[in-house]
Amino acid sequence: MPDDTFAIRPIGVVRSSRAAAADDGWDAEAASIDLDPAFGPEALEGLEAFSHAEIVFVFDRVAESAVERGARHPRGNPEWPLVGIFAQRARNRPNRLGATIVEIVARTGRRLVVKGLDAIDGTPVVDIKPVMIEFLPRSPVKQPAWATELMAKYWD
Repeated sequence: MPDDTFAIRPIGVVRSSRAAAADDGWDAEAASIDLDPAFGPEALEGLEAFSHAEIVFVFDRVAESAVERGARHPRGNPEWPLVGIFAQRARNRPNRLGATIVEIVARTGRRLVVKGLDAIDGTPVVDIKPVMIEFLPRSPVKQPAWATELMAKYWD
């Protein structure tokens, strides 16, 4: 594997009513993204015309020693199969990057208010992309039963 590294600087930070990571109930949280002062409000111009955005963020509080490079039972549940880290969306992934599609609620200045962001207060945001229908799956989405069970209360 090449020894390439990439420097990524945050473009903003999450402001959320949740201060600690937890697995479920994310829709109950108020969340916004405040852009770094290096960006003016015009960086968000036109984003409010979209209903949703994809937020790419860093799980910055996951210790390097906690990063999984192989397989594990999702959420440590032995009733679910042993699957590779790339077959799940856990926070302790090799590059500690998270991505979530959120609903855009409002934009004010350099602040984007969103619904459905599963990131805690202070999380660095590295990118914001509008969700376009043409980038959504063009074929039916499938997933194993354990994933459906795992996600049953994720947003509630």
